[in-house]
Amino acid sequence: MAKSFILCYLLFFILPASMAATSVTQIKVTDNPADKLVAAINENRTAHKDSSLFDNPGLACLALQYIKAYQGDCGAVGGSDAKKPPESQFAEEFAPNCGVKASTLARITGRFLGCQTKYVHAPEAFSEILIRNQKGLDILYSKNHTEVGAAVTGTDGGSPYFWCVLFSNGKPNSTFAFEGGVAKPTKPGCYSGANDVCSGAHDWSQVSVMWLFAASVAIAMGFAFPL
Repeated sequence: MAKSFILCYLLFFILPASMAATSVTQIKVTDNPADKLVAAINENRTAHKDSSLFDNPGLACLALQYIKAYQGDCGAVGGSDAKKPPESQFAEEFAPNCGVKASTLARITGRFLGCQTKYVHAPEAFSEILIRNQKGLDILYSKNHTEVGAAVTGTDGGSPYFWCVLFSNGKPNSTFAFEGGVAKPTKPGCYSGANDVCSGAHDWSQVSVMWLFAASVAIAMGFAFPL
């Protein structure tokens, strides 16, 4: 009787608890730094008495393509050797790669781009890498913007790390629209507004939960089938 009670306890209490913990851990693991970057931008804008911006996933996907155009060349970002992709690439390459309808593209009213070999979290990337001078503040607080999209690459354990933010004066929910209304996968990297998951994230606490589950099952089996 005691063995049956312990078996039921393990199966009906420990197992659900371990699975719930795994679920919570998964939410933690899949946090998107691009979403956090947009959150930092909007928090700073509202603190400055400016309106928050619509997080447009189509525009954010273009930001990811904008990063990829640099092909990992951190030296081409900023400084005397700075380069930037031609505007024609938005319609000819970036939009098709994202599945964004070219007819819904709107004007880009500002952009931030940063790159370095050390990864930092979104708040630090915002304040230490993207906003460096008065020009950056002018772009951040511009009243011409209505939408924003952010992208991050290099979070899969590799370097260098790129952060990109694009601003637009388009109409929310109508500009930078995806074909069929569905975002197109564009790994590696991740972008804001699309419930996207950055690849390569792992959390040892999830492994610990699975060990707890395995141990529970083993103990339960031992009580059910004693040697």
